[in-house]
Amino acid sequence: MQRLRVTELQDFLRDNAARQPVLLDVREPWEVALAALRLPGARALDIPMSELTARLNELPDDAPIVCLCHHGVRSASVAAYLARHGFDEVCDVVGGIDAWSREIDPRLPRY
Repeated sequence: MQRLRVTELQDFLRDNAARQPVLLDVREPWEVALAALRLPGARALDIPMSELTARLNELPDDAPIVCLCHHGVRSASVAAYLARHGFDEVCDVVGGIDAWSREIDPRLPRY
């Protein structure tokens, strides 16, 4: 599992755009409604952590999966879970969407 800082995320997505990486947001729907991260070069997929095991079939096995949550705790757990279950290219966004708001785009609401 690779760990990406928010400052590395856009470059990673750009470098892998041909493979259509998935930006997997594992927060709850109410959290996504408050602040959603949609970036060029990535397919956005919102699956709450609590629903992941039932929805594994929605994840591609041939593209990088970048996991995101609020502060990075849930996404790290999900990324480790996916790596243990046969997903080869899994990344975790360190600091989550909160770090994105603080370091990249302060217009994205913090909560």
